[in-house]
Amino acid sequence: MSQYVSPKFYQTRSFKKKSKSLLITLLLAAGSIIILSPLWWMISTSLKTPAEIAQFPPSFMPVKFQFSNYLKAWQTAPFTRWTLNTLFIATCGTLGSVFINSIVAYAFAKINFKGRNVLFTIVLSTMLIPGFVTMVPQYILFSKLGWINTYLPLIVPAFFGSAFFIFLLRQFMMSIPNELMEAAVLDGANHWKIWWHIMLPLTKPALITVAIFSFTGAWNDVLGPLLYINDEKLYTLQIGLQTFKGTVQTQWHYLMAMSVMVLIPIVLIFFFFQRYFIEGSNISSGTKG
Repeated sequence: MSQYVSPKFYQTRSFKKKSKSLLITLLLAAGSIIILSPLWWMISTSLKTPAEIAQFPPSFMPVKFQFSNYLKAWQTAPFTRWTLNTLFIATCGTLGSVFINSIVAYAFAKINFKGRNVLFTIVLSTMLIPGFVTMVPQYILFSKLGWINTYLPLIVPAFFGSAFFIFLLRQFMMSIPNELMEAAVLDGANHWKIWWHIMLPLTKPALITVAIFSFTGAWNDVLGPLLYINDEKLYTLQIGLQTFKGTVQTQWHYLMAMSVMVLIPIVLIFFFFQRYFIEGSNISSGTKG
């Protein structure tokens, strides 16, 4: 005989499930509000007058929206030129990073050579070295090469690979069946053709992830341009934002307005490529090697 189950049991179980789902939703909403609060404060400050910013207690909403702050902030300094400078550095660095890291990752993932695992371990161990340790030797090297006050120190290092990007792409490539390579070899393809025609198309999500990380890293870089760039014409946006900070007073409304404008490209990149970013960041399927 089948055992009888009271309808109250299902009602209680359904209530617990809904309560749990509601609690999770509330916690996520609260966390989102906390995380987005600084962003909202930045946008709100960018639309206020200096007098309204200085008042106490502060207001979360501008009394009168000052959209003219954005135009005036842009006209305060040559931000058009600085935007092009930043875009040039970020684009060149991204192209170099995607190109070089994908080649190295392919070699570690699909080419069997003596000492491959040892060399890969050495590459990964470089992630343990803080960037501040190599800062001084790197500056001395670029100074000896005559690269100070040029974009070369900000672009060339991207063409020498990154341990994290190599690891990410390698794990993704290892999930690709070797049968595809074997079939390509039978058709007369060499490693360059396999890398170009097979690996790159199949690792598109991971490549986009690397491109996003590289571009945002170069776009938001402050320390690099601060060390190597002296000419105002060569400034990047992150260095240009410092023009609103004076020794006596900081123009917070202009600073926040330009900070919002600098942030917009990064937000758009994540908005349009978030699907590839999430898929490319998932390396759990490529850990069988």
